[in-house]
Amino acid sequence: MPEPIDALFSTPEMAAAFSSTAHVQEMLTFEAALARSEARAGIIPAEAAATIASHCQVEAFDIETLYREAATAGTPAIPLMRMLTAQVTGEAQKYVHWGATSQDVIDTAMMLQMRHGLDLLERALLDICAACAHLVERYRHTVMVGRTLLQSALPVTFGLKAARWLDVVLRQLRSLRALRIEALAVQLGGAAGTLAALGEQGLQVVAFLAEELELPAPDLPWHTERDRVARIATTLGIIAGTMAKVAQDLMLLSQGEVGEVSEGRAAGKGGSSAMPQKHNPVDSIAALASARRAQGEVPVLLSAMAQEHERAAGGWQTEWTALPDIFRYTAGAVAHVGAALTGLQVDETRMQENIAATSGLIMAESLTMALAPHIGRPEAQRIVNATCERVVSSGISLRQAALAEPQIHTVLSADVIEQALDPAAYLGSTEALIDRSLNAYQEELQGPQ
Repeated sequence: MPEPIDALFSTPEMAAAFSSTAHVQEMLTFEAALARSEARAGIIPAEAAATIASHCQVEAFDIETLYREAATAGTPAIPLMRMLTAQVTGEAQKYVHWGATSQDVIDTAMMLQMRHGLDLLERALLDICAACAHLVERYRHTVMVGRTLLQSALPVTFGLKAARWLDVVLRQLRSLRALRIEALAVQLGGAAGTLAALGEQGLQVVAFLAEELELPAPDLPWHTERDRVARIATTLGIIAGTMAKVAQDLMLLSQGEVGEVSEGRAAGKGGSSAMPQKHNPVDSIAALASARRAQGEVPVLLSAMAQEHERAAGGWQTEWTALPDIFRYTAGAVAHVGAALTGLQVDETRMQENIAATSGLIMAESLTMALAPHIGRPEAQRIVNATCERVVSSGISLRQAALAEPQIHTVLSADVIEQALDPAAYLGSTEALIDRSLNAYQEELQGPQ
């Protein structure tokens, strides 16, 4: 069971989706669907299936007792079947859990939970895309310092930075949607994956069960082939890493020495217990912490793929807590990034001040490329490099140094030098890149044509 502190790293909706109560309900959903499927196949009486299904309501079960007994039984499915069988009366009682095994119940229940979890993540990622698209449109022409290796590099626009966030989140959205088709699957194989207890009707029951639960039917039972689970885990780990990237950008942009963005203010949010002046980027911080916790579960789930023969001794059981945790923590990372972006305050004046604080040095490449057609790039690089060193040592601007440097002003006119030192004039394909990002977003919203 999650501890209360875990609420800092998840969302109430995802915590509820992966609660013990939700897992038990989904196991009961499997049992009701199994009974109906077997009735459709003529294996058990329809009346028995209806009776079994009528008792598959989680409210009728003692969850705490069930999990206490699960510690002894080795699986929650065993005490659950005992409790369900005790509730079902008459002829129907003997048909409870007919032809299934504990792993069929638990795996399918987890798939149902993960489907719900994927839906929650998809909606949250769409919200992030919308927030990013808004920032792209609003700040597509807002010039700022682009930074490489944490150093001032070239001018970019804040709209382009947001467009890159939008682009990477769109990729995660597509990956997430693909999981519903390619990784989710019903599980029904019986004791050793042969469906022996269902005779010649095993595959028909699997097909009916898939229809009942609206899950894809696998070609074969997959009790110890855990690539589906691993793919879901790695996809969520990558989503969490994407959230960490965006959150880290926001934290770096909001640090005092930069001050170009800040998270929205609210009562009690982002303060310090000791320093009244502080406004901390708490959503970005929580997103990064949540992402790290989510990514920590990925190697656990990958290592669980090595499973023995027809039924695992430890690897499968490892998934029972790791899968809920990776969904909970990924949801936390996504939710906190969404909150940070939705309320983001952008300081365009500070962005201009930070450009000015470089003394024009972020335009060194632009000046080099203006000179290069006349004297060759290596010589242009040498001249501009020496000019930049004079800027640093003397405290003058690159504009002043360039106009005073004979090797530059005898080759380039003052107007050309001014043009080369204009940050807004050295943005390359920024407009086209932004349009690409926004167009891809619109296409994703419209869906397949």
